[in-house]
Amino acid sequence: MKFSAFGDKFNGPSGIGNLMDDLGRAMASEAPMLMLGGGNPGRIPELEARLCDELRKIANDENRFAQVAGAYDAPNGESRFIDALVKLINTQYNWGISKENIAITNGSQNAFFFIFNLFGGKYADGSTRKILLPLAPEYIGYEDVFVDGQHFVANKPTIDYLDDDMFKYRVDFDTLEITEDIAAICVSRPTNPTGNVLTDDEMTRLDEIARTNDIPLIIDKAYGLPFPNIIFSKGTPTWNQNTIMCLSLSKFGLPGLRTGIVIADTPVIDAISALNAITNLSPNSSGAALVTPLFESGEVLDLSTNVVRPFYQEKAASAVRYVRDALSEYPVKIHKPEGALFLWLWFKDLPITTLELYQRLKNRGVLIIPSQYFFPGIDEDWQHKHECIRLTYSQSEETVREGIRIIGEEVRAIYDARACA
Repeated sequence: MKFSAFGDKFNGPSGIGNLMDDLGRAMASEAPMLMLGGGNPGRIPELEARLCDELRKIANDENRFAQVAGAYDAPNGESRFIDALVKLINTQYNWGISKENIAITNGSQNAFFFIFNLFGGKYADGSTRKILLPLAPEYIGYEDVFVDGQHFVANKPTIDYLDDDMFKYRVDFDTLEITEDIAAICVSRPTNPTGNVLTDDEMTRLDEIARTNDIPLIIDKAYGLPFPNIIFSKGTPTWNQNTIMCLSLSKFGLPGLRTGIVIADTPVIDAISALNAITNLSPNSSGAALVTPLFESGEVLDLSTNVVRPFYQEKAASAVRYVRDALSEYPVKIHKPEGALFLWLWFKDLPITTLELYQRLKNRGVLIIPSQYFFPGIDEDWQHKHECIRLTYSQSEETVREGIRIIGEEVRAIYDARACA
């Protein structure tokens, strides 16, 4: 059977496809697997109980259930939820947005498929334009979303060596170049995979660069403010009509309900709504409907700040302790965990690639993600691309502790073998 060029591209190998396939096989396997590779949020009993309360209210109200499950929403999404979000955002930040500035999508991955293809790729005049990632490494799910080709260009970071075994990536503004073929700038904050939070100064400078060059600044805030607020350092959220802000309910604890949120200028929202109508008729309304009362009351902010954030902050601190216990005296560095669900470990001068380490760990029942998939737009064979791993600390304490213990055994053995050679 022959497919079109579109079919060949999306039926081929991809980093995010390999990740999800591995996760699916591991979950279905009878052999136990320590799942430190995915981005699934942890289970937070207090939050789950609150969400179950709202789910029961919908199930017990025939009219409300019919609204949620028995009718299509408008292509921009569930209207009551959008009204609640507008009020919440304007009360909290005074951005002056309206319902014309918001669209719902079937998850943030769906949103980025739309947004990147709206700005990157071939234009009617025959030109081709790209998305600039000013700080790589970046999210694994970006790389393969373009309908035709791959249209990213990325900038290497500067690396700050911090106290003890920590380091931090920063935007290298001295080498950041905006050429005529750049259509938009995109950053995640906090960053997946590293847990990095760009400073307010970095964000201000990127916004100024974007506006000066009349291109949008896309901000992926799947883990950030105002919700789910998995951010452990200072960071002020800002928005203007040149900003395309992408939020999600996944890391608030609802990944299976696939609810992405885009806040942007009206022409962008109109385009996303049109794409929703063509590809989905309308977006899934279940996630938005479930949390609408939490947005109307503002409780979503309290849960994010006082339940979700402390849960992950404690887990991050524990994971750092386990890494230090497992790899003291070895050349491992930890990116300062400032948010999200991940530790990013750098094994400097590791004798093998972390793709090989990934295979060795998988054979021992531990699933992590090797770093090579997190550098879309950097084509050169930069050694650093092959020396890092991403692991999640969102799973149970026993899973994280045992997984890191096994990682430590493998990495020590690799370094020791080189020393004895």
